[in-house]
This record gives sequence, structure tokens and C-alpha cells, in this order.
Amino acid sequence: MPAETLDLRDVPPPRRHGKIHDAFAALAPGETLRIVNDHEPRPLYYEMKAEVEAFDAEGYEVEKRGDEEFVADLPKE
Repeated sequence: MPAETLDLRDVPPPRRHGKIHDAFAALAPGETLRIVNDHEPRPLYYEMKAEVEAFDAEGYEVEKRGDEEFVADLPKE
């Protein structure tokens, strides 16, 4: 069960990654941030994997729920 869910579909693209990083940093170890996005967040996955030590890349999951709805879980170690 995610600790927090961010629906980013109405957030301007230049502001999305900052909001995600802030919300992820606020998580306790073992918690998960869920994001809802209008495209597959593949670039975010690679960014988190490269830059965020506490990101559990192996626990990352993404599900396409519609043409413009992708739900991704970003777990924190």
C-alpha cells in the first residue's frame, strides 16, 4: 500500500520531477510513493536509479491503465 499518491497529470511537466523527489524524500524507509502520470515515466525511473540512493529500482512497478494514465510505484529502501 503506497504511503502517498501524487496525480501529476495536471502538473506542468517542468514541475513534476521536483514534486516527485520532494515527496520521495519525505517517505520513511520501506514506504512507497505512487505516481499517476499521463505517459510512461521511464525517464524518471532512470533518473531515480542514477541519482537517488534510497530508490529500490528492483521493486519499481508501472501499470498502463489507459492511453494517458500510467501508475508507477517508487519504493524506498
